[in-house]
Amino acid sequence: MRKVDITKNKSIDQRIKERRNAQNEVQEERLIRITEEFRKGFDFLKKYGKAATIFGSARRGFDAEIYEKTRKLAGLLAKENFTVVTGGGPGVMEAANQGAYEAGGKSLGINIIFPSERERKNPYVQESESFHYFFSRKVMLAFASQVYFFFPGGFGTLDEFFELVTLVQTNKVTPMPIILVHKEYWTPLLDWIEKELYGNGAAIDKEDMDIYDLVDTPEEAMELVEKYMSSL
Repeated sequence: MRKVDITKNKSIDQRIKERRNAQNEVQEERLIRITEEFRKGFDFLKKYGKAATIFGSARRGFDAEIYEKTRKLAGLLAKENFTVVTGGGPGVMEAANQGAYEAGGKSLGINIIFPSERERKNPYVQESESFHYFFSRKVMLAFASQVYFFFPGGFGTLDEFFELVTLVQTNKVTPMPIILVHKEYWTPLLDWIEKELYGNGAAIDKEDMDIYDLVDTPEEAMELVEKYMSSL
């Protein structure tokens, strides 16, 4: 019969226990940091009333047409006394902050701190709060406003769009305008949703496609906003 080295087994068990203890300490530190981020985020946002959040790419926003649409929409919102909220970075976010700033409105940034502890903040952000965790920052952006706009973007923008749609679909939040701007970009995705998710897969209900609207111009977007605000 093979003899078991009990001493060796105890050594392995001890190492596992020590590793778990170290992991627990790290998790406790994370919990404290996460709680603090949520607290400071909600404290920051509660200072403002009527607000609009604008999402979009940090890269594609410098396409001239999209940048101008974003800047113009933010200016129109500011003139209607909306505080304009973005992720505080470049691209679409910068265009939105610029539009609000130039119109004399309030321009906010909910910024992310990257692993290098580097924070990207565009020059048109008047007030901001910074976050270490993407998910806590995303919660702040999702709960900051009464209306939400999505311009062309990448994975982050799509993640934020689908999260908001899911929150409305599952009745976790009160329905609000979710407006996609720039038909050329969004139409292929919405066609896929209708064909595959609703049509072939029956993964969503028909009315789920009414959660969001598609427009092509800032003026069309503002018409939807005005209609919604007048219904409150």
